[in-house]
Amino acid sequence: MKTEPSLKRIIKSKNGFFAKIKMGELVESKVLEKTPRAVYFDIDPFGTGVIYGVELINAQPITKDLNVGDSVTAKILSPENDDGYIELSLSEAGKQKSWESVKDIKDKGEVITVKIASANSGGLTTRINDLPAFLPVSQLATEHYPRVTDGDRDKILEALKKLVDTEINVKIIDINPRANKLIISEREIVSENIKEVLDKYKEGDVVAGIISGVADFGAFMKFADYPQIEGLVHISELDHRLINNPKEIVSINEAVQAKITEIKNGRVSLSLKALKDNPWEKVSDKYKAGDEVKGKVVRFNPFGTFIALDEDIQGLIHVSEFGSAEEMKNQIKEGESYTFHIDSVKPKEKRIILKLKH
Repeated sequence: MKTEPSLKRIIKSKNGFFAKIKMGELVESKVLEKTPRAVYFDIDPFGTGVIYGVELINAQPITKDLNVGDSVTAKILSPENDDGYIELSLSEAGKQKSWESVKDIKDKGEVITVKIASANSGGLTTRINDLPAFLPVSQLATEHYPRVTDGDRDKILEALKKLVDTEINVKIIDINPRANKLIISEREIVSENIKEVLDKYKEGDVVAGIISGVADFGAFMKFADYPQIEGLVHISELDHRLINNPKEIVSINEAVQAKITEIKNGRVSLSLKALKDNPWEKVSDKYKAGDEVKGKVVRFNPFGTFIALDEDIQGLIHVSEFGSAEEMKNQIKEGESYTFHIDSVKPKEKRIILKLKH
């Protein structure tokens, strides 16, 4: 690049010693001259800086509003080029300042509000200081966490799309400028608040609450005293009997009591069945091996069929009794009642093995 010798300056500090400047450093610079091919800057006390070529094109949104005498932050690309100028970048300086800003936010643990721009099955995207930021599904608060089962990515995506254009309070938990990675968390904020409240509880406590959501894998319950706390009652903890759908046991807005079974990492696991009489404790008083009983077919699965013997107790007839799953479905029908022989009763395993009476 052809340079203007009149703009060259001796790189000497005010006290007479040679000043040192490092590549990648941010410096304050003052516009000396604007030309179609380059913009020159005074970088006191280091010398004269310049942007040209690709850097000039990238910096056009910035340089178009700059006048001689204006100050701007620049990033050092080269302490001295062949013409004796310090090569600068304005666009890179903006990015570096943004990264320094988000690092400061992270170090201070500040809570910021972001607007969600888009969603994918892994989480949500937004921007902080014009830098792309990612909010993973695992870092969502319970309130926004997709309540879908089997990890169905399509269902997760549909649930996350509902959050696009909404504002969420988050904390920055990981930054990596080289990888252009900025990870944020909503759960981190909620967890801090919840941890303080959860210190009031321990495993084994019985709490009152309201069913706030129902999914295939269980039900969510908000604490009556602290609605910001929401625990999960897994489907296996809803009742002593096997159920196909949590809606068989609970419904949204239903008032319930549950026992805390675990408090871990700000998450609460609950149980409804722990507060119910366990019918299996006295099952041997009612059912004995060799007895003949009536039962209704309630559910088929690959290894057999569950048979409802009464409201609480289900027995199992193994597929091997029929030879194949297809033959099993030929001989007995879901919803129909049949007579069975009890082969064995195992209260500890909560299992009664049946055989079909022919």
